[in-house]
Formats: sequence, C-alpha cells, structure tokens
Amino acid sequence: MKKIDVTKHIFVPEHVKLNEKEKQEVFEKYNCSFKELPKIPKTDPAVKHMNLKVGDVVMIIRKSKTAGHSIFYRGVI
Repeated sequence: MKKIDVTKHIFVPEHVKLNEKEKQEVFEKYNCSFKELPKIPKTDPAVKHMNLKVGDVVMIIRKSKTAGHSIFYRGVI
C-alpha cells in the first residue's frame, strides 16, 4: 500500500522547529513559558518526520485570506 505524505496536503500548514534562541525570543515576546503553550504530540502526522523531542517548540504558519498568514506556536510533548 502506498504511503501518503500528509505534509504535502494543501490543508496542512507549514511547521518549523525553533532553535533555542528563537524559542527564548518567543517566551520573552509573549511573556510565557513552555507550560503555557498549546501542545502538539511528537507523534502528530504533521510533525512526525521532523524528529522532534519533548520540550521543542514548533512554529505553525497558516495561510489566511484576511491577514495573509498567521503564526501559532506549539510545545512538543
């Protein structure tokens, strides 16, 4: 059976792993901590291929008709 790459689907937004510096900038900018971020499991099909570990932060860039794009952050559990 042929495997489907969900990351190529038009409804799956771009997912980007943040490095430590970028992660700290997000925490400072939004005055939050990892505990306060919405979570995403590392087994989620959209991020499974990224080889993430618990504690990483993923930036999700969604296309928006009104704003052009919108950015969301998720903590990996």
